Amino acid sequence: MSELSKRRLKLWIRLLGVTRGAENHLRDYLRTGHATTLPRFDVMAALYRRREGVRMSELSRMLLVSNGNATAVVDRLEREALVRRTQSASDRRTIHVALTEAGIAAFERLAAGHEAEVDRLFARLGEAEIETLTEILKRMGRT
Repeated sequence: MSELSKRRLKLWIRLLGVTRGAENHLRDYLRTGHATTLPRFDVMAALYRRREGVRMSELSRMLLVSNGNATAVVDRLEREALVRRTQSASDRRTIHVALTEAGIAAFERLAAGHEAEVDRLFARLGEAEIETLTEILKRMGRT
């Protein structure tokens, strides 16, 4: 193994550690500060981006989770009147899910706090560092 190869491996481990640390911090923040979970936040964020609603199977694909996992989260959100399910007029087997007005308002509150928390996580980085890191990560995403 070359020295560069070893450095790349160490970089991967560091990236993974930073990512996991940030994700765990945000999980704790959502749990303790908002009595919610990261999967709920992710479902609401996906539905917020697609206001017209999505098929349940599409939601699962968007979130890279199983249909069962997405369904369990949507079930809880529906009980709280934050999402609504509607049956497709053209195919009774197809269910669409969308945020309700209460769900949109709840998500907007969560998203504002989430953004502020992410801002705190990255507060040690200046504008130039953020730009550099963003460009590097974009380049990595093209492989």
